[in-house]
Amino acid sequence: MFEKDGIVYADAPTAEMEIESVRVTDDHIMLVSFSTGETRICDFTKLFDKVPAFEPLRDEKVFKDVKVVHGIPTWQNDTIDISPTYLYDHSYECDAHGKIVSA
Repeated sequence: MFEKDGIVYADAPTAEMEIESVRVTDDHIMLVSFSTGETRICDFTKLFDKVPAFEPLRDEKVFKDVKVVHGIPTWQNDTIDISPTYLYDHSYECDAHGKIVSA
């Protein structure tokens, strides 16, 4: 049991996942290095229709202008961001060359 921000939780605290770095490859594909030590590949074209807030990222120039702020990928002066956990859940394991090894 632990307390955080005045809320008592029954479980043990867990470290929050963070993004350490991102690298845009091409055609809205991003290699993402997580605080878990894993590097995964994310195809944002699959997210555009699911998340309307990502619509501005269809513009490749906007998409490539990503930066990591406090462990979270952000765009357009931090007005668009994506949860590291969501990104992890919607990405694929890849090898050292960025090729998907499991889908």
